[in-house]
Amino acid sequence: MRVLRWSEAQVRHGSEELAGLLTDTVAGGASVGFLAPLGRAEAAAWWRERADAVATGRLAVWVAVDDTDRVAGTVSLALPDKPNSRHRAELVKLMVHRSARGQGLGRRLLATAEDAATATGLTLLHLDTETGSPAEHLYRSAGWSEAGSLPDYAANPAGELRPTTLYYKRVGPPTG
Repeated sequence: MRVLRWSEAQVRHGSEELAGLLTDTVAGGASVGFLAPLGRAEAAAWWRERADAVATGRLAVWVAVDDTDRVAGTVSLALPDKPNSRHRAELVKLMVHRSARGQGLGRRLLATAEDAATATGLTLLHLDTETGSPAEHLYRSAGWSEAGSLPDYAANPAGELRPTTLYYKRVGPPTG
C-alpha cells in the first residue's frame, strides 16, 4: 500500500475513486459529515470542491492506493487562514475502505499526516469524531488527548444526532 500526497489535479481527476471511498465509509456507518444513502455523484462533486482548497494550500490530502492503484484510504489536514492560528491544523476525513480495514492503514494515514504537520512546522493538531466510534480507540492509542465532548453535535449517516468528542495532539518540537 502506498500513501501519497495528492495535488489539486490529482484530487480533481481522482474524484470518482475518492467518491467510492467516501460512499463506502458512509454506507459503513461512519459519521464523516454525510447522510446515507450518499450518492456517488454527490460524493465526487464534494471531492472536486476540495481540489480548490488543495490548490490554495488550505488543504493537504494524502491518499492510500493498493497495488492496483485503487483508493483504499485518505486523510487530510485543513490549514487555517488566520495569522494567529498558523501553528495548527485540523485533521479531517480519515477514511479507510471497509475492505482495507484491520491492516493498520488508519494508523499509517494518521502518522503520515502527523509527520507532515511536524515537517511543515505545525505544533498542534485537532480533530473531532463521533463519541463511542471505533475511531476513538485509534486516536487514543496514537497519543491524542481528549479535550471534551459536545452533545448532539452532528447527525450520523442515519440522521440521528450524536455526541462528538474533540481531540488534540502536540506535534513537532515542544512549545515554550
